[in-house]
Amino acid sequence: MSTPSSTPRMVEVSGAEALWLLEGAALGRLVFVQREVTVVRPARHVWEYGRLILRTPVQPTVVPEAVTYHLDEIRAATGTGWTVTVAGPAEVIADPDEAAHYRRTLAGWTHGPHDTVLRVHPKTVTGFRLAHGVEVR
Repeated sequence: MSTPSSTPRMVEVSGAEALWLLEGAALGRLVFVQREVTVVRPARHVWEYGRLILRTPVQPTVVPEAVTYHLDEIRAATGTGWTVTVAGPAEVIADPDEAAHYRRTLAGWTHGPHDTVLRVHPKTVTGFRLAHGVEVR
């Protein structure tokens, strides 16, 4: 017999579900290392043609060759939700017309001259659901 448990669990989701969660959200965090310090910046995103496009308030010169992008929706009251992480090589979108298109599409932040549009080529996409477990007796 199984009964609901209030013990929180992390359950890995399929790659397809992780992409579905990613596509349904709009805001996450760009994560990278700069001078041996982990940097976390907010970013807006869109998933297009198997690539992740990010708009984030960072200087284009500090973007490393590979980045991690993390997004989640966690409900503190219930301890449920989900989390998705994408990692892979990144490039600054230098074409002015393409960058302008994404700046019109993705809302940005007022943060001085730092407004960068990146293309991430995902090597890994992982996701987890946070749920309450089931006890088997």
